[in-house]
Amino acid sequence: MKQHFIIFFMIFLAIRVEAQENSRYIAQEIKYNQFTPGEIWYDTDGNPINAHAGGILFHEGKYYWFGQIMVPGNGGSDAWVGVSCYSSTDLYNWKNLGVVLSVEDDPSHPLTRGCKIERPKVIYNASTGKFIMWWHHDIKGQGHRNAMTGIAVSEGVEGPYEFIRVFRPLAEFLPSNIPESLKDKQPDPLVYTFPFTGGSVPNHPDSLLIFKRDLHQGQMARDMTLFVDEDGAAYHIYSSEENSTLHIAELSEDYLGYTGKYIRIFPGRFMEAPALFKRGSQYYFIGSGCTGWAPNAARSAVASSIWGPWEELGNPCTGADAELTFYSQSTFILPVADTTDAFIFMADRWHPENPVEGRYVWLPVQFEGKKVALKWHDSWDLNHFKPIR
Repeated sequence: MKQHFIIFFMIFLAIRVEAQENSRYIAQEIKYNQFTPGEIWYDTDGNPINAHAGGILFHEGKYYWFGQIMVPGNGGSDAWVGVSCYSSTDLYNWKNLGVVLSVEDDPSHPLTRGCKIERPKVIYNASTGKFIMWWHHDIKGQGHRNAMTGIAVSEGVEGPYEFIRVFRPLAEFLPSNIPESLKDKQPDPLVYTFPFTGGSVPNHPDSLLIFKRDLHQGQMARDMTLFVDEDGAAYHIYSSEENSTLHIAELSEDYLGYTGKYIRIFPGRFMEAPALFKRGSQYYFIGSGCTGWAPNAARSAVASSIWGPWEELGNPCTGADAELTFYSQSTFILPVADTTDAFIFMADRWHPENPVEGRYVWLPVQFEGKKVALKWHDSWDLNHFKPIR
């Protein structure tokens, strides 16, 4: 009986391995020529792409997609591996370049395994020739209470990226657009005692003056993105003040710090997942409300200067599931190279019970007058945009 069981078990293993190999072979044979939002997206090795809450850098004719590596199970959104990078020449088919920023085994290191490395973005500094990665960071076991920023740098776009530091932004600097009525006021005592969780605060944040509370330790920085303007000036856009208000901060010339100039936008609106892009002379913003993993209605805004004033335009999504942003949340707006007026809305469809199963929702950005518009497509390709100039 035991011998029969062993034979049966070996046959079972052989069948299972063969099925896995066949499945892998089929996946390897996939060559994409369109986007299918919300479906599993395989890389050129036949594995699901694992680059969540990411951003894309176009450099020397190639696209590089950086994102969080998720793992299965509860806590799988924490950083157990690091940041991944994929490359593509056509935006459909992506080659896995591996881990470009790795976690550390040293429990005293900020990047120790199990910390939070979220929404990584990489930009290129033409003056220094270096590639700089920024992300939202929290210390292991601290939840999101640290609300820090992380920076790493590399000589080459494919890494590896060398860890520089984690910190709270802009300590000892006040925003440049403080209303006159708030300049001489001090924080409400409640701001030091209320157990903020990232949700709503009991009073309007301007009355609490959270940014003054955090003057010496630095401002809170959670969900974030980076934006490089046509003149080479770069900006860090992040959720701050217990998620109640967004900040736009100008980076130093080497992109490794700040100039000290920053503004507060959308005070008290509780926005996160910021994405920013420029069309002509207009700056556009797309983000979301603060509902944790649960999807909500997207937000949008426009300004003629990055320093504002910013005018809210409402939810850019239309059609079925528009109030849930098609069950996704924004992470980046990608300008398509060598095209006219072509931008891709990149979003994540979260799966909190098993984060590695999260999907990607990419949709073409459309314009209706001065407003941005996002409409669902079961599938679409780059022919949606105008011809190459």
